[in-house]
Amino acid sequence: MIERCRGSFPVTMMCRLMKVSSTGYYDWRTRKPSSQAQANSRLLRKIKSIHQESDGVFGSPRVWDELRYQGETCSLNRIARIMKRAAIKGIPAKRQWSRKKSNIRPSDITNHLERNFNADAPDVKWVTDITYIRTGEGWLYLAVIIDLYSRKVIGWSMSHKMEKELVIQAVLMAIWQKGHQETVILHSDRGSQYTSHEYQYFLKTHGIVSSMSAVGSCYDNAAAESFFGVLKRERVNRRRYITRAEARSDIFDYIERFYNQRKERKLTRSITNQITLN
Repeated sequence: MIERCRGSFPVTMMCRLMKVSSTGYYDWRTRKPSSQAQANSRLLRKIKSIHQESDGVFGSPRVWDELRYQGETCSLNRIARIMKRAAIKGIPAKRQWSRKKSNIRPSDITNHLERNFNADAPDVKWVTDITYIRTGEGWLYLAVIIDLYSRKVIGWSMSHKMEKELVIQAVLMAIWQKGHQETVILHSDRGSQYTSHEYQYFLKTHGIVSSMSAVGSCYDNAAAESFFGVLKRERVNRRRYITRAEARSDIFDYIERFYNQRKERKLTRSITNQITLN
């Protein structure tokens, strides 16, 4: 308080009123910051850089994760305290559930995933879903294919129409990036695009096993729903798209430059840790 008010009141008088010595005050004022204060200052600079690069999205857990990737050994609680003092905040997730009418699942298709969202290798289990983005020209629909091993978006497609061609194009992009010719399971909900004859025929001709949720199983496609929640929280809900072309460009940037690269770094770190342990 003395430091803050020294321009308005005499230091000697304030020290006498606060019952502290003026010598002690001047000694404190010229004292160098402690090693911990210097370390916190260095961390704060890194935190600000990471937070800015995330477009203001990352909270303390993700900032901490990025710092660990950079070689820092600080705790999550310490990062949270530093961010709180500096008034640096991320964007929290909002739980939002919606109901949509589902179609009848084809009789020869079952739920091969059974809510097991783990995969031991790439191109073994995929999930797919559709979401919509509001623009000044109307809705833009986005279909994605996510590999459950890396959690990367390996296929995506956007259109102003939510038709079967939308999901087929997303699967086609994933097939182009597929690393081997072995069978892969592709899980979806029971939307009309996924139950269509054209979509099912396309999967069979490309050696893909279709997996679908049963009635009342809203959590069966949680991995894809989770990606859409992150996409909208970190990017879409913070923008106002005038045209569909503007939305396409921004979503492309998020998926390829931001989201997939983040998942790639996380996968590389995980593999490195496993090799080190072995």
